[in-house]
Amino acid sequence: MKLKVAALTLIVFSGASFADSTNTVQFKGEVTSQTCSVDINGNKTNPIVLLPTVPASAFTSVGSTTGDTEFTVNVTGCTSESTDQQIQTVFVGNNPTSNGNLGNGGTASNVSIQLLDNGNSSAPLTFANGTTVATSDMTLAAGNTSTSQTLTARYYAEAAGVTAGSVIATAQYAISYK
Repeated sequence: MKLKVAALTLIVFSGASFADSTNTVQFKGEVTSQTCSVDINGNKTNPIVLLPTVPASAFTSVGSTTGDTEFTVNVTGCTSESTDQQIQTVFVGNNPTSNGNLGNGGTASNVSIQLLDNGNSSAPLTFANGTTVATSDMTLAAGNTSTSQTLTARYYAEAAGVTAGSVIATAQYAISYK
């Protein structure tokens, strides 16, 4: 009997550790009556926002930024509604930094990509592992079937001594209807 209790205890505690393990995938989505198509700068699949080439010397201190590049999230093909509808762009950042930016997967060091919400006084979006980040609302005006939102991407010095190399950062995006 003691063996069965010990085995049962082991199974219960093992199940608890599986629930907290790092190999858990989370699925998120939304069901809504509105459906629109979304693109970034006119590209519906695999959009790329190209930032300018900048010298490493442009980063004068930790937290300095350069290379501000605007990009547009376009929402089209929506159902025409009789009232205004609020829509947000939602991002999940890959490899977020401790400063809340999109981590660099390229060869340059001590640099990341920071996204700014132009509709919210150009406030930086703050990324963290496993969480979504929503922009300020864009309004789909009553009777319209499209709207857009402008955001900014820029380089951010995560630490002193930014070195030359490629900067590649990624995030998944979707739109959310409010």
